[in-house]
Amino acid sequence: MEDRRIKKVVVLGGGTAGWMAAAYLGKALGPGVTITVLEAPSIPKIGVGEATVPNLHKTFFEFLGIAEEDWMRECNASYKMGIKFTNWRTPGRGEANPRPYGDGTDHYYHLFGLLPNHENHPLSHYWAHKKLGGQTDEPFDYACYREPPIMDAKLSPRFMDGTKWTNYAWHFDTNLISPFLRKWATTNQGAIHIQDLMTEAVIDQRGNISALKTEGGLTIEGDLFIDCSGFRGLLINQAMKEPFLDMSDHLLNDSAVATQVPHDDAANGVEPYTSSIAMSSGWAWKIPMLGRFGTGYVFSSRFQSRDDATLEFCTMWGLDPETANLNQIKFRVGRNRRAWVKNVVSIGLASCFLEPLESTGIYFVYAALYQLAKYFPDKNFDSVLQDRFNAEIETMFDDSRDFVQGHFSFAPRNDTAFWQACKELRLADDFQEKVRMYKAGLAVNMPITDESTYYANFDAEFRNFWNNSNYYCIFAGLDYLPDHSLPALAARQDVLDSAEPVFAQIKQTQKELLTTLPSTYEYLKQLHGK
Repeated sequence: MEDRRIKKVVVLGGGTAGWMAAAYLGKALGPGVTITVLEAPSIPKIGVGEATVPNLHKTFFEFLGIAEEDWMRECNASYKMGIKFTNWRTPGRGEANPRPYGDGTDHYYHLFGLLPNHENHPLSHYWAHKKLGGQTDEPFDYACYREPPIMDAKLSPRFMDGTKWTNYAWHFDTNLISPFLRKWATTNQGAIHIQDLMTEAVIDQRGNISALKTEGGLTIEGDLFIDCSGFRGLLINQAMKEPFLDMSDHLLNDSAVATQVPHDDAANGVEPYTSSIAMSSGWAWKIPMLGRFGTGYVFSSRFQSRDDATLEFCTMWGLDPETANLNQIKFRVGRNRRAWVKNVVSIGLASCFLEPLESTGIYFVYAALYQLAKYFPDKNFDSVLQDRFNAEIETMFDDSRDFVQGHFSFAPRNDTAFWQACKELRLADDFQEKVRMYKAGLAVNMPITDESTYYANFDAEFRNFWNNSNYYCIFAGLDYLPDHSLPALAARQDVLDSAEPVFAQIKQTQKELLTTLPSTYEYLKQLHGK
């Protein structure tokens, strides 16, 4: 019988996506498959700091056999217990409507800690019953999670002996992760690294790509091609002619200005969270790492010029727009109609892009690689495998798009034309159904209640990534509440009463953690040996 196995995989593009693809596929496919990465050395890298979601280590680095401490040290990584959203309800920087919790500004947290469950109901339902009944003024995040006061105090998700007490994600330097993975993939898996510029994709009689030609005169043959060429989509969009589906009818932002800012960690501490600060025509991120933080302003060019956005951004951080090292970015919002066409699979920015409000960029990369390994083809390229992969990517992206859109659509802030326009955007049918469920007091996908479940089945998590606790953090944080509590729960006063010790235990745990945890700065100094 003819050997139809894929033996040569060619990755176009280095950067984070390209080297993640090389490392992951090299491990997943084994030594019988040669991985070649064609990287143009002149192409600039996008990132100035990367924030992630909690399953990164388990589903990517642990799969590769790389210890968390090892890759963190190589990439100047820090911890992220969630996202702090500032002045999404009020104009300016939050002082206009101070809140009685945390630093007193208008803010709320989207937390990665696990939402407690009581009598088969998430604690969010008990909080909603109390809130709607006027029995509490405490915000959802501070009432139902251990983490908010600890994050306010900039304390660590680990004790000094390394004991982990909560779920977390990471921040790291994007410019360090690519060299780290390149070295690992070439040294440990024999990945071939070619630095050259692609000039032509050779198409065979079936419409597949058979080889890539380069400026240096090389012809790189392959059976399967992974397009990690960024927004240009050199293979998927240009060679395969696959259309990109613009989704600016759901999200308005299309531009960003970004930089790195030095930071005095000893004097100010290191925040164990990403910040998302609402601006006049979008929002700014802040990603803390040792010695500096990465920051950028994501804005809509329909409502603010690049010069005005740059000035607003620099004014916030006390930077001179004439001398600051600024990275100006224009991006497309949406996804390819199909991420996999013939023998080309698009990964990362070449596949889809969603503004990084919920740190989905890296997640989209390794989630797609996981699905590709699961549906990996032979040279017959069975359409069923492609169809299943494309359906998974479509669902992943569209669900994430809807979740991000919810931040803007339900934010009370309406002081500028941008924030007013966000309230007029179209909501997808599936998202409207989730909103109806939330308003009726129901859970929007069931929450994960223990860490073993969180990591037990990536397929289940992949299809249920934005669960009830995610929606509650955002909707309740924006003061968008259910119309009423869950009727089945409201009828059980005995069950409602029995939840009070759960709330009390959270308060007690918060107090204990505040007195026993090291600062994030102290722990990172120990981890990085600084």
